[in-house]
Amino acid sequence: MRNQPALWPSPTWHLKKFQPDDPILYFSPDVLQATARRFEAGFDGLVTYAVKANDQAAVLDNLVGAGLGAFDVASLSEMEKVRQAKADAVLHYHNPVRSVAEIAGAVGHGIASWSVDCPCELDKLADVPRHCTEIAVRLRMPVPGAAYDFGEKFGADPDQAVALMKKARAMGFDVSLTFHPGTQCADPQAWAVYIVEAADVARRAGVTLKRLNVGGGFAAHRRGAAPDLEAIFDRIASETNRAFGIARPALVCEPGRAMVAESFTLALRVKAVRGDAVFLNDGVYGSLTELRDIGAPDRVSVMRPDGGALEGAMAQKVVFGPTCDSIDRLPDRMALPEGVAEGDYVMIRAMGAYSSSISTGFNGYGRQEIVTVASL
Repeated sequence: MRNQPALWPSPTWHLKKFQPDDPILYFSPDVLQATARRFEAGFDGLVTYAVKANDQAAVLDNLVGAGLGAFDVASLSEMEKVRQAKADAVLHYHNPVRSVAEIAGAVGHGIASWSVDCPCELDKLADVPRHCTEIAVRLRMPVPGAAYDFGEKFGADPDQAVALMKKARAMGFDVSLTFHPGTQCADPQAWAVYIVEAADVARRAGVTLKRLNVGGGFAAHRRGAAPDLEAIFDRIASETNRAFGIARPALVCEPGRAMVAESFTLALRVKAVRGDAVFLNDGVYGSLTELRDIGAPDRVSVMRPDGGALEGAMAQKVVFGPTCDSIDRLPDRMALPEGVAEGDYVMIRAMGAYSSSISTGFNGYGRQEIVTVASL
């Protein structure tokens, strides 16, 4: 990954001038900071950024500049990157499966919140300092509305959560609850169902929650109309008030995708066109990896090398990546102008989440340059 410090006016200006043949991720600090301020203003609680979505130094630095002081981390490497951006950042270690060595390293970073979803993982935390430290029991339920369900891997069923909360309290920890409705979730009802169950679990455990972490999962604008984040914020606040009453806990959220996606536009060059198939200079082993799981976006445009927009009738194209692997293709066709040709640039909006963090270097491809722009 190469970071280019210069600030260019726009992706179109940069592409026209330099004609890059490698994938480019265009980054707008202004868009990222505006999104951070939107979460801070709209969500009634503590906003923590899920670093896994994009751990680039420029992203972390700009979030700190926008006022964020808390981060959701899943590894020692992410802790170190956050500490470089903000030495006194509050860290929530909410990857609920950890080795003994990882726990020892995390203690040195001063973790404020540890999530657990089974007794054996709670037992591993027996020697963690209690002062200013919470255990956030991770709850799971079969709630629809997301692109894929995190509950298949993490989380305790309600009865298990009750037992874990009682045990954590007996061990001397502050006790919280956390959940994750699943990625790319735009339905406020998903959060409402979890909040109601969280209140019931807390009552059954006889525990007054320190905090309720409503997770991430906030959808980015990938297709159609933009998700109504404010509707989700409002529903979370009202449902928490209704479900908990005077025992209402402080709220926490941990957006990743919705925080960072809109601040990046991905530019890929067309290497070849063969019938209804388009070959791009990056694919599912690189910046398009996640599109295999959540489908292709429709916020796509095509630019000619001279900077002009390619318009006209659209056609559903098979999209291949550049590697020698025949499965390096998007599972769904992508709507592109019929006249798309070799040398054109395919511009995909809202690609700041996971496009760089899970790219590989397979076959010598998959490395994107990051270029900072004034506007997208």
